[in-house]
Amino acid sequence: MAFIGTQQKCKACEKTVYPVELLSADGIPYHKSCFKCSHCKGTLKLGNYSSMEGVLYCKPHFEQLFKETAAKSAEKLTPELTRSPSKAASMFSGTQEKCATCGKTAYPLEKVTVEGQSYHKSCFKCFHGGCPISPSNYAALEGILYCKHHFSQLFKEKGSYNHLIKSASIKRTAAASVPEA
Repeated sequence: MAFIGTQQKCKACEKTVYPVELLSADGIPYHKSCFKCSHCKGTLKLGNYSSMEGVLYCKPHFEQLFKETAAKSAEKLTPELTRSPSKAASMFSGTQEKCATCGKTAYPLEKVTVEGQSYHKSCFKCFHGGCPISPSNYAALEGILYCKHHFSQLFKEKGSYNHLIKSASIKRTAAASVPEA
């Protein structure tokens, strides 16, 4: 007896989905490997996904991206999507902390906090050389971050930190004069 193929196509990749690799969400066929969050590309399970207009999301990113939209358009959502957010989802929503470098929202999973200031991990770098730094390996002067190597190098150049303090005050003045959009 020959195997008769399936006509079902994966919504994500549009290739044939065979019964062994079939995952059906809301009646829509997917390959198990294609059932991923469109935001973070993390693999989803039937118990931890949400969708909006046919686009798949993990619960935390759905909450993060559609928290306000979901409240405004609650009539479009299924009861499963309107239940209270999980602990993981609360890590993505509701933060008002801004990155001290770029001024954008710094969410808990992507931030570093030192000396009461929050930074994106990608923004937490040396002001002088742009090299990556860590909370255990940095120096700060007047709110400006340096790697320890450049901090000591800049001291050795002039014999003091006065030129760095002047540079920091110029940076703060320039940042204060730029209107926020």
